[in-house]
Amino acid sequence: MNKIRYQKSQAVKDLERQALDHFHREYPNFPEYAIPPQSYRDNTANGLTKCIVDYIRYNGGQAERINTTGMPEQRGGRIVWRKSNTMKGSADISATIAGRSVKIEVKIGLDRQSEAQRRYQATVERAGGLYLIAKDFTSFIEWYSKTFNRA
Repeated sequence: MNKIRYQKSQAVKDLERQALDHFHREYPNFPEYAIPPQSYRDNTANGLTKCIVDYIRYNGGQAERINTTGMPEQRGGRIVWRKSNTMKGSADISATIAGRSVKIEVKIGLDRQSEAQRRYQATVERAGGLYLIAKDFTSFIEWYSKTFNRA
């Protein structure tokens, strides 16, 4: 079985450069040799989520990952799974970009929206918010540039 080797897209490489530029602006007196390298990947759900959240933040928006999974909890010597307090179907990322409410659902590979996620999308759009299903970082950047007229 041959695994396909991950190759970073130009968009991910550009994000790494942007992260370094951001670090320089935030910490101008930090010695160059000690700057921690920032590495990104968009081939996993966690990696793509990190790319999107950081890109939005570096470009003047507000973004946060929403934890929709529950929490393990110990009860009477055994561990049970406690449900999350988030709304069923909530998107993975909640953001505000240029004054607009944006919800982003991250889907990698064959992953598809659940019925609860489709209902959540409908409520966001009815309220005037934007909703995006992100499958890779390059297409997210294209959507972002087109939607917010930014390069």
